Amino acid sequence: MDVVARERLREALDFIREGDRLVVTKLDRLARSVAHLLEIVEALRAKGAGLVVLDMGVDTQSTTGRLMLNMLGAVAQFEREIMLERQREGIAKAKAAGKYKGRKPTARAKADDVRALRDEGVGVTEIARRMGIGRSSVYRILENDNPDEGERK
Repeated sequence: MDVVARERLREALDFIREGDRLVVTKLDRLARSVAHLLEIVEALRAKGAGLVVLDMGVDTQSTTGRLMLNMLGAVAQFEREIMLERQREGIAKAKAAGKYKGRKPTARAKADDVRALRDEGVGVTEIARRMGIGRSSVYRILENDNPDEGERK
């Protein structure tokens, strides 16, 4: 269950008692998929509690509220899947046109260049400036080379 990874939600579900209602402002703040939403609603139902979604006016203590919640959750998941599909199509089209280069390299991808500059005697601040990364990233790269030293100049 995704709930385990979300500690505050887990705490709320553990705390809730029979007759209580878990109130959320928006459905997408509670669950990312219909399956996850149904898990949460079932956990609440098992404890005799309900769910209220304020922006939709949905209360799972009523039959109509449960129906609305399931329909709205399905629509929200459908919209997300359509958006991701369009994003993938756009990336594929841009790659085919040679316009999509992907994510810029992270500091770790520049580690060999950082080490080469250090070997040339260049200082940390200058390495960071030349590479376009933070000094802390330079220190982290160099510290991984010499974990016992941990020196900062």
